[in-house]
Amino acid sequence: MGLTPAWSASDWAHTTRAKRPARTKDNPPARANPAGAGRLVRSLVCCAAAAMTTATAGCCSANPLAWARPRAAPSLRVGRCRAYAPAVAAFHPDVSRAAESLQAEFRAVDRALAVNSSRVAAAFRRARVAPHHFGGSTGYGHDDGGGREALDAVFAEIVGAEAAIVRPQFFSGTHAIACALFALLRPGNDLLAVAGPPYDTLEEVIGIRGSANVGSLKDFGVAYREVPLAADGGLDWEALACAVRPETGCAFIQRSCGYSWRKSLSVADIQRAISLIKMQNPNCMVMVDNCYGEFVETSEPATVGADLIAGSLIKNPGGTIAPCGGYVAGKKHLVEAAAARLSAPGLGVEFGSTPGHVMRSLFQGLFLAPQMVGEAVKGGLLIAEVMSAKGYRVQPLPRVPRHDIVQAVELGNRERLITFCEVVQQICPVGSFVKPTAGETPGYASEVIFADGTFIDGSTSELSCDGPLRDPYAVFCQGGTHWTQWALVLTEVLKVI
Repeated sequence: MGLTPAWSASDWAHTTRAKRPARTKDNPPARANPAGAGRLVRSLVCCAAAAMTTATAGCCSANPLAWARPRAAPSLRVGRCRAYAPAVAAFHPDVSRAAESLQAEFRAVDRALAVNSSRVAAAFRRARVAPHHFGGSTGYGHDDGGGREALDAVFAEIVGAEAAIVRPQFFSGTHAIACALFALLRPGNDLLAVAGPPYDTLEEVIGIRGSANVGSLKDFGVAYREVPLAADGGLDWEALACAVRPETGCAFIQRSCGYSWRKSLSVADIQRAISLIKMQNPNCMVMVDNCYGEFVETSEPATVGADLIAGSLIKNPGGTIAPCGGYVAGKKHLVEAAAARLSAPGLGVEFGSTPGHVMRSLFQGLFLAPQMVGEAVKGGLLIAEVMSAKGYRVQPLPRVPRHDIVQAVELGNRERLITFCEVVQQICPVGSFVKPTAGETPGYASEVIFADGTFIDGSTSELSCDGPLRDPYAVFCQGGTHWTQWALVLTEVLKVI
């Protein structure tokens, strides 16, 4: 490929021919060389900088292994420099310029990442996580070495909740949210959606469409209302201030935008909404769909008064490692009620076997999650910067604070949406040769197209995008284990859109 220069035996021999001087009193062993260490650090920094620019000058110094290799004659070094040029000049010039201009925003993301990583590491230490917690279990899952209890305790501390249930038995985020809603609501109650219509897959859970007599909330006598969004796409605070009734058993807050063209909610927005809801009816429970929002900010909705939060482990908190699962966290008695919906009344949280490799992956994914989320946020910032400069509407807008990992781009027609998804699929590491096609998907009201060449099926922590084939034909981008993956996507997108 021209990216790895060949090194002959004579090159390496050159480094070993010269005999070292004997170590004597007058010639002590060499000590660490601070200047040499500085050169190594600068070399690694140059390597990172080279990925963000199209400059080819000094690309040999951008090679992190250059310090360990024999130095060839200048003419040879120039030739080897050119061999690395394709890797350095991998991005479209507009993408490189956008990445350079976003360095202040990237540093802000890294600061939040550091806070979240510290919180996660502290929770692992306090729970005394050890190898025996990764053993897993079979059958009923009674003897799991304390892994379930430790994972639940770690997760609860991280999100600021009294308790949590983190299980691979949750099929998806929708499944976890459904368990939480059924735990909170009883016949005769109202469910109030605070942030406009919910995500498509929850419509059948609630009974808004297509789920008569299969056990939706509506089938069990739970009424549904929603507060429309304000004109600017945010919460309608005036309407919310008088929306809660005595019979409102649960106010539902969807943190992320879903497939709506709206702002995602900050933790501060959620705190304000909870205060308004509780002022009107202190007995009304507040449930937050936390999907796509974990670790984007330095606090979670449970720390500001949410009674329950729920989400998916193949999104943010799984760190691209968790192979399946979901979570519910919040007030202890409510988490226990949600666990009874996952299993059965009386079984609680002490049942359910988990293979050992899965249990280890859940711990490891949670530990890695802040880093993976940080990279996904950077990718979203880059998408917004590049696509808005090309005249496309984006949500969130460029350079605004992020509250989830989703970046929406309005493409305007079916063909552009399909083309964008095809490009993402081509850049993905798995199934890059597959052409995504739109079709009907269980739980969705419209045809949807997905680009998800991911190691974990359906993982939106990995490089992926999707969108419903309906006006305004927006693509919703998320994930990516490093922001440069989106830089590569955008480089190809700009060639075809």
